[in-house]
Amino acid sequence: MTVMSNGTTGATDFDAMFAERRANLPGAGQPWLTALRDFGMDQFRRQGLPTTKVEAWKYTNLRPLQKIAFAAPSPFDGSLQPGQLPSLLAQDGGGRQLVLVEGRFCPELSRIGDLPAGVSLEPLAEAIRRDPGGLQAYLGRIAHPVGQPLLALNTALMEDGLVLRVGRGAVLNEPLEVLFVGGVSPQAVAYHPRLLVMLEADSRAALVEHHVGLGDNAYFANTASEIRLAEGARLDHLKVQSESPKGYHLATSHVWLDRQATFVSFALSLGAQLSRNEQHVRLEGEGARCRLNGAYLMRGRQHCDNTTLIEHLKPDTSCREVFKGVLDDHSRAVFQGRIVVHRGAQQTDGHQLNKTLLLSNTAEIDTKPELEIYADDVKCSHGATVGDIDEEALFYLRSRGIPEKQARSLLVQAFLGEAIDEVGIPALHEALLSRVADWLGTD
Repeated sequence: MTVMSNGTTGATDFDAMFAERRANLPGAGQPWLTALRDFGMDQFRRQGLPTTKVEAWKYTNLRPLQKIAFAAPSPFDGSLQPGQLPSLLAQDGGGRQLVLVEGRFCPELSRIGDLPAGVSLEPLAEAIRRDPGGLQAYLGRIAHPVGQPLLALNTALMEDGLVLRVGRGAVLNEPLEVLFVGGVSPQAVAYHPRLLVMLEADSRAALVEHHVGLGDNAYFANTASEIRLAEGARLDHLKVQSESPKGYHLATSHVWLDRQATFVSFALSLGAQLSRNEQHVRLEGEGARCRLNGAYLMRGRQHCDNTTLIEHLKPDTSCREVFKGVLDDHSRAVFQGRIVVHRGAQQTDGHQLNKTLLLSNTAEIDTKPELEIYADDVKCSHGATVGDIDEEALFYLRSRGIPEKQARSLLVQAFLGEAIDEVGIPALHEALLSRVADWLGTD
């Protein structure tokens, strides 16, 4: 691989993969989609995989990723059965779950059932085959790859994913779980699923992204999402990242909100050797509301990066952003949160907070909250705190006869429980608290 003067690293392996697969990717015969893919690959060639010389990647080093020769995944061999797959929804096998194995939809593992009137759901590859020109007005319009090399790579190599449409006034109350399964192939593979979510005026939906890894092999999950909420629409979005210890998870999400639309998001990061959750939200209509929250639990030498950008473009918009984390051993986390209030976006209300518990002297957090304000009638705040467990609270629990290990676990669960309370899908609070307890090794 070659190092470029602009601080990026060229990845010729992905260039070769694109050249080999270009003619067989879904929609290869459609000029608009071929042009979009070619543009994405051209942008990736120009930018390469970012290095720490790029300001947005200053604290996240992709050098370990660059040392692995990734291949495209082979077709699913049927080695998995539905009962082997985890779910954040009903443990009895109920609930809607769409399964993608190494980036490709698996109908034999999925359960979708009947959808409410006005709601359509289909895999991206199927949507392209069924109506080749039907996605031209949407795909690549919300998430534009210029200046974002991982998004550019996804745009070039996206093969499958999800297209969710919710019509005017329609409601998808029961959460839809999209399960991404990695680590199945015996060799290191890279895959690039794409999610396209469109909610029309006054509609509502709940979407769950669940990323898991099986096996011990390295793999690279490079996901991208495009979400558009029309006037008065609301989307409750939950993401749980629990990739394998040798997995690499890099995700880019772009969300546009029209007038009076609401986006409530929560991301829980538990797995992967290296992960980055990058979210860009544009509040483009008056009265738009956004809650962008998350939690991360890392140990060993795991690295987790949460990078967010929230842009207020119109008056009377608001955002609330709270990320909490717990780090142990030699793990490292990054929080880069930026709120931009554009000219004319008066009466903006923005709040941003990052709080991290360090459970060892060798754990590390790089936190960088930012406000960039070009309007004068606003109410914005940001902050960050880093520290150990409260010794007074620990002493109180110990004095009541609770063993130290259990007392520490209780305090950590209480700390993260406040963040989980922000999840917009109350039915999943218990499942998330259970994941925290599993990480802590407690019941």
